[in-house]
Amino acid sequence: MMTKVILITGGGRGIGAACALQAAEQGYRVCINYLADERAARGVVDAIAARGGVAMAIKADVSDERQVEAMFRTVDDAHGRLDALVNNAGVLSQQMRVEQMSAARIHRIMATNVVGSMLCAREAVKRMSLRHGGPGGAIVNVSSRAGVLGAAGEYVDYAASKAAMDALTVGLSKEVAGEGIRVNGVRPGLIHTDMHASGGEPERVARLAGSVPMGRGGQPSEVAHAILWLLSDAASYTTGSFIDVSGGR
Repeated sequence: MMTKVILITGGGRGIGAACALQAAEQGYRVCINYLADERAARGVVDAIAARGGVAMAIKADVSDERQVEAMFRTVDDAHGRLDALVNNAGVLSQQMRVEQMSAARIHRIMATNVVGSMLCAREAVKRMSLRHGGPGGAIVNVSSRAGVLGAAGEYVDYAASKAAMDALTVGLSKEVAGEGIRVNGVRPGLIHTDMHASGGEPERVARLAGSVPMGRGGQPSEVAHAILWLLSDAASYTTGSFIDVSGGR
């Protein structure tokens, strides 16, 4: 049996890094995409190698079509197959109201979170689909509870991008369900990652923990468990579905 290959975008930190480590533990050969933080991505690769796993890091801006295509060719050259994609790369900007947002800011958010996810999904389908001679596979889009809740007063643009990812999840799942590919989404809630700092509030999880029914923020590993389950054969009859990992929020 061939060892399965997984590509995780934004895999150097936070939820992506947790997914990479768990995937390696489950026997996947892991391809970690990163944009800026090479050191973090290399650190995850080294951690996987130290445990006897196989991993590589690939630099690419997922909002750039040529870089996405080159990234997938790198996976082809290294492993000759792709079985799982985690669309995890995402960005947000400083907290503000919609009336304060520039077009440049909105375009940046949509380019990475929406265009990037769709481009990566496109390339994954070309390789996985039985229609194209592939082995089948699974895609998980890492959305956000913000896509449902709206993130008012903080980052409605980010929330809108995640709602778009949810629509991608539903629509693509129906397109490829008969071609051996399952497509699902995970919506993290308040998770302890570095992303909140890019929104201008590193301690955001602590501030909002009281609004979570479970009374705490979540850990990246808790989100990764849901993602890896959706990728696994245990979820073989699950597609077009979502798991909220949000402590009830």
